[in-house]
Amino acid sequence: MKSAWGRIAAAVAAGLAVWGPAQAQLGAVAGLPPLALPAVPPAPAATPAASQASVSSAGVAPGALATSALSRVAAPAPTARTADQAAAVAAKLPPIGAGGAVATLELSTSLEPRALSVSRDALGVVSLKAAAPISAVAASLATDAESYRAQADALLALHPEAVEPDAAGHPALRGEILGLDVSPAALAQARAAGFAVRAQETVAGLDLATVTLATPRGMAAAEALRRLRALDPAGRYDLDHIYFESGVAAAGRPAVGSANPRPAKGLRIGLVDGAAPAAIPALQHARLVQQAFAPGGLKATAHGAAVASLLVGEGPGFRGAAPGATLYVADVYGTTPAGGSALAVVRALGWLVQARVPVVNVSLVGPPNAVLGAAVAATLARGHLIVAAVGNEGPAAPPLYPAAYPGVVAVTGVDARRRVLPEAGRGAQVAFAAPGADMLASGLDGAMAEVRGTSFAAPLVAGRLAALLPEADPGRARQAVEALARQAVDLGARGPDPVYGRGLVAFELAVRPQTVRYAAGPR
Repeated sequence: MKSAWGRIAAAVAAGLAVWGPAQAQLGAVAGLPPLALPAVPPAPAATPAASQASVSSAGVAPGALATSALSRVAAPAPTARTADQAAAVAAKLPPIGAGGAVATLELSTSLEPRALSVSRDALGVVSLKAAAPISAVAASLATDAESYRAQADALLALHPEAVEPDAAGHPALRGEILGLDVSPAALAQARAAGFAVRAQETVAGLDLATVTLATPRGMAAAEALRRLRALDPAGRYDLDHIYFESGVAAAGRPAVGSANPRPAKGLRIGLVDGAAPAAIPALQHARLVQQAFAPGGLKATAHGAAVASLLVGEGPGFRGAAPGATLYVADVYGTTPAGGSALAVVRALGWLVQARVPVVNVSLVGPPNAVLGAAVAATLARGHLIVAAVGNEGPAAPPLYPAAYPGVVAVTGVDARRRVLPEAGRGAQVAFAAPGADMLASGLDGAMAEVRGTSFAAPLVAGRLAALLPEADPGRARQAVEALARQAVDLGARGPDPVYGRGLVAFELAVRPQTVRYAAGPR
């Protein structure tokens, strides 16, 4: 299967072959400078059939690289339909990426622009390969990086018995409403309206009084939430939303050699994720304290393994951000398909506060949630730092949470060339950029795997902040963030910006595939 970066290169290069505003717009979206193209006379415009007169860009995902201008191209850009034509195009167009790969557009019968990759090997031989339509390529970028929406849609489709959508389509536990600091009078009103109290608890460490209400029989959770809020306008209610991982790992292979780790003994770092497999090579010498907050107990996940290794892993050819630190892992997924609920994350934060863990990494994304927002605010008020991934929904997508809550250190990702990931979220919430692609982490089986996504940028920042904040303290937490900002390399627009935040940090912590020697055998 073609790699995610291969699709990105094809989409970006194809977009750059479009003249005028579309070229400038795509360059801005991708975070890349627009390239000046040679003047190549366009072919005559094709006359669309009657059924082709209306070409819509509605199928393009928000934030994807394809723009409405690209989706409505009526005249072909420079094309290559034979090997000779491909060679001519390859000679004229600027190189895109490693190996001199270039791309242009081919007009299809449906007027859907398609990526046409033209590559030159060391001998100058040109190979031609047609890719998917540009809209399909662009829409697949976020999916390949494990976008929130792709995972949310899949969960809703596969497990309707466990989850249901809210009014905006975000998945939440079926038939449940969360309440925060609900008064006895409001509870009585809710019971009279057909709601039932399933559980009441005070979250240890955060002193938050929560109640879980069962919705009336046959009533959708979204409608039940509207009714509760109407009954008790002063109350705080929300669904028990589901939060998802924000990155993807490829298949890996064993590494050999030494990474010369820098120990961080005495530090404590928190991880809210899936459980970490303690027996894998990268973690077998790590200090792990794990606790389950979802049904079924601890269950190691590939995402949990990768993020944990980036935090405290060390082994042959590999080093995490803070090897030697004690990692407190809160498993919020367990074995249930509806793991990762807001209440599970709230309980996890309370446990980490109780354990006096000053820096917490949350590489999970989802919608805003009233109960989770209160838990985040309570955690920060106690002098802890929360580092979170901004998500992989694309630059035009709305902010994801918990990264977008005030005070959270939101992290975006860059590749090995310090370019922001095209699928990464953008906005005022972005605090820092860190490596999120062209890098290795441990897989669930212990093999080193290439990873991509903002999930894997966040732990590098968390490791750096853990060294600056050994104990939770509100004043020192702010000082730690400012100290990290002084280390940052300003990228993009001068000063803080919505793409790179306050700049790039921890760039040297990424373990690149080309720097690692692997054990013999197929990759």
